Amino acid sequence: MSQSSSSQVPQIKSRLGAILRATSGNFLEQFDFFLFGFYAQAIAKAFFPSENETAALLNAFGVFWLGALMRPVGAVVLGAYIDRIGRRKGLIVTLSIMAIGTVVIALCPSYSTIGIAAPIIVLIARLMQGFSAGVELGGVSVYLAEIATPGNRGFYTSFQSASQQVAIFVASILGFVLSESMPAATVASWGWRIPFFVGCLIIPVIFFLRRTLEETPAFLAMKKHPTASEVFASAIANWRIVVLGMMIAVLTTTTFYFVTVYTPTFGKTVLKLSTQDALLVTLLVAVTNFIWNPVGGAVSDRIGRKPVLLAIAGLSLITAYPALHWLVTNPSFGKMLAVEMMFSFYFGVYSGTMLGCLVEIVPAHVRTTCFSLAFALAAGLFGTFTPFASTWLIQQTGDKASPGYWLMCAAALGIVAALIVYRGGQTIEQRETVAA
Repeated sequence: MSQSSSSQVPQIKSRLGAILRATSGNFLEQFDFFLFGFYAQAIAKAFFPSENETAALLNAFGVFWLGALMRPVGAVVLGAYIDRIGRRKGLIVTLSIMAIGTVVIALCPSYSTIGIAAPIIVLIARLMQGFSAGVELGGVSVYLAEIATPGNRGFYTSFQSASQQVAIFVASILGFVLSESMPAATVASWGWRIPFFVGCLIIPVIFFLRRTLEETPAFLAMKKHPTASEVFASAIANWRIVVLGMMIAVLTTTTFYFVTVYTPTFGKTVLKLSTQDALLVTLLVAVTNFIWNPVGGAVSDRIGRKPVLLAIAGLSLITAYPALHWLVTNPSFGKMLAVEMMFSFYFGVYSGTMLGCLVEIVPAHVRTTCFSLAFALAAGLFGTFTPFASTWLIQQTGDKASPGYWLMCAAALGIVAALIVYRGGQTIEQRETVAA
């Protein structure tokens, strides 16, 4: 629909600076998402009180998931907007919506103060955040792919996911400091809000960074930018690629939300480890996630996306349940750390590869929309459902290792999709281009 030409198009002045500015919004998104998961018990008591602790926790994780269901809507609406008006302006809009949701959750009075209005307000804030997050990851990934140097697209796009690990690291540090400096009852009562307030204070800095972001040469070189209706029509026409992209991304989203958002709850409520131990494991996971993401992207740039995707998905399929079964049989800090390090390796290498894969299989003129929609479906239907699914599986089966089945299903979907996408050594888009 739209062709590109690189003639007389302004180039990015500093790629490192562009990476930092583009990924800054990911910090706020993941910072808030992690805090919601880590303080799920406190949030459940504040906004979703129930005589049954598990029921309250399921309510909190349910709202967490419902917010994520807005991701596909945001992917289509905001994705079309970004594909039409540009990467820079679109990323500023997504940050604005995400920031409002963060402020609302930080300031919302509890159920004991304003009654039923409290959970409704929190739900609306989560819906706003989900709407924004639906295109944030896709928009940033596309931006990084379009400023990448030749042969390094996987490495560049991997920093989208790697940047989120910085947020997990900072949030874990804050949580650890709070747990050491305040009684547990105080943290559960109101102390959990402090990290959310810190997120609010960071918002102006991130806005400044996003406002100085340069537009990508690839977007500026497009001779024609599609209208919103053309973007929607093209996204529908490419539904098969979107579905396969979703299937490939499922393992990334489920593993990520398991090792970050659900791990603190799993460690405290299921394994009965201390809050400090659960936080320390999460902190170390954030560090290794940051390392493995660019490694995965760089390796896939050299040997191809397909072998990396299949290798990691295959390992996850055969080790997820056995590893968790080994952990829950006689839980300890060391065993939890070992299992989480294994999942961190799977997530980081797979994610760094998957991001480059998604950018390459979706049509260029609707790249943000199709990429965002595929990932939003994976995150909304599977990834952010992981804490709820894990809690429910354990409750229904009595098997503390049962979340492993959820991760195995995600791995199986990834294997099937990768085999279809890369059938014959070419991606779907490459085969269709040759056929045309």
